[in-house]
Parts: sequence; C-alpha cells; structure tokens
Amino acid sequence: MTARRINFRGLTILKNAESLRLKAYLCPAGVWTIGWGHTKGVRQGDTCTVIEAEKFLRDDCAEFEAAVTRLVKVPITDNQFSALVSFAFNVGSDEDADTIPEGLGDSTLLKRLNGGDYIGAANEFRKWTKAGGKVLKGLVIRREAERNLFLAND
Repeated sequence: MTARRINFRGLTILKNAESLRLKAYLCPAGVWTIGWGHTKGVRQGDTCTVIEAEKFLRDDCAEFEAAVTRLVKVPITDNQFSALVSFAFNVGSDEDADTIPEGLGDSTLLKRLNGGDYIGAANEFRKWTKAGGKVLKGLVIRREAERNLFLAND
C-alpha cells in the first residue's frame, strides 16, 4: 500500500503560509527555521538552497502524513487529509503520553473528527491562531484556508 500524500491544494496552503527562506530565521514562536518551515537541527547562520529546501519539505511532510494516518481513525477525503497535514506541520503531531493539547494528537479537533463530528472538527481549526500567546494574522489566514480545504469536496 502506498503512503498517503498531501495534495497540491494542501501543499499550496503550507508553502504560502510558511514562505521560502534560504537563511535561518527565528519564527514568531522563537524557533530557528529555514526553507518552508523546517526546524529540525536548524541553527542561527544556517543557509540552504531551493533544492535542499524542497528535500526538507518532502521529508517533513512525510513525517506529518504518517502522523495523520496514525491519528485519524475515521474515513477522510484527500482534502481533509491534506488540511490536517498542513495543520500538524505547523502545530505538531503531539503523539506523546500526556493529554495536554500541544498539537493534533491531543486536540479537540482530532477528538471531534474521530468521533464522527466532521463539521465540529472543521470549526476547531479557528482556535489555533496563536504563537507566543498572541493571535497572528498569518495563522488566522492559514487556519481559514485549512478549514476551507477540510470542508471542500475532492
């Protein structure tokens, strides 16, 4: 069986929200970031090429595609899957042992979805608009795009 992949619409949301940066920068949450939202092992002063950024993005997406596949227990469309991958890419998969909602895994969004409440799950996207305790316009726009994709027909 082939692993499920984020679709073009989901990847477009993700890329537009993250924007390409070839030099490491501190994101609003205070994390060193490069490429399209890549954070693993990034340090101040790091640089990358567009080709390296694309590889980081493919690898990072694969991680969150797998997490969404593990976490979601109900049937979902490709658009729903892709919206969730974009969401988890940004907030994390939160597959730890606690029940603190630090990402998709312990979120009310996932609880509603796995309970069969697709509309309730869609409305939860709008609650994830803060970084560093502040509502960010970019996150408001991203969550609305993810919600719209989640509700869109394939």
